[in-house]
Amino acid sequence: MLYREYPPHPALRPYIACLWAAEARATGAAPHWHRVLPDNCVDILWQDQGAPAFAVGMMSAFIEVPSAGRVRTVAVRFLPGAARHFLGLPLAGLSDQRADLDLLWGRAAADRLQDALWADELSHQQRLDVIEQALLKRARLLAGKVEVASLARAAVAAIETTHGLLRVDALAERFGVSRQHLAAQFRDQVGLPPKLFARICRFRRATAVLSQHAAGTAGAAGADARAGANTTAAAALSVDWAALALDCGYFDQSHLIHDFQEFAGHTPEQFLRPARRN
Repeated sequence: MLYREYPPHPALRPYIACLWAAEARATGAAPHWHRVLPDNCVDILWQDQGAPAFAVGMMSAFIEVPSAGRVRTVAVRFLPGAARHFLGLPLAGLSDQRADLDLLWGRAAADRLQDALWADELSHQQRLDVIEQALLKRARLLAGKVEVASLARAAVAAIETTHGLLRVDALAERFGVSRQHLAAQFRDQVGLPPKLFARICRFRRATAVLSQHAAGTAGAAGADARAGANTTAAAALSVDWAALALDCGYFDQSHLIHDFQEFAGHTPEQFLRPARRN
């Protein structure tokens, strides 16, 4: 799988995390399965297989995505709390779901964009430029309606700043609202309950630390070809799992393991094995 992220237009930076392009090249008759982990984001994907474009809501667990043959994808990834107005529906109903773009933007607008992307042979960058122009047009139409500094987005910023360590009660007290009001606004504008969003923040921090650790272990192996087969095992053995759990905000190691099994389908040790994850 080829995958690359691109920064958004300056005018879209308050709303867009990135644009991205991917190309899957499965060989043989059996489909290739790609595991996608929760990332606290909402995406819109356009693919070259004739299927309509679709939006993917926030995920509360990993999913397995099949691909067969060559599949090219271009997409936009919204910042948490920013997709609500661009999609035109409460995001709670989109969690762990997908919705065809023609149901959200209208068939005429969705078809025009689909044709512009795939009717001619364009580069990834050219296709992303087309998407960006469509988003800029929608942003202009939504001017004055999109709340850049909404309660939900302020809560997202507070949770992300602490890597998910801020409790919901403390968050509600900080903004002078009830826990119930905060939770309702958060689900509507972000897509998940704030407590689950914070758990995924902690999980993502732990996966980032483990990925960096594995990369460092592989680098330390140097040019010794024989070390390659043992690199992931060495990485797992060298991790202080109890310290990692505490550093990432978990009460203990068992809570760390629980979240990895729920969000990644693996134990933390298994996550370090590249052959077992994506």
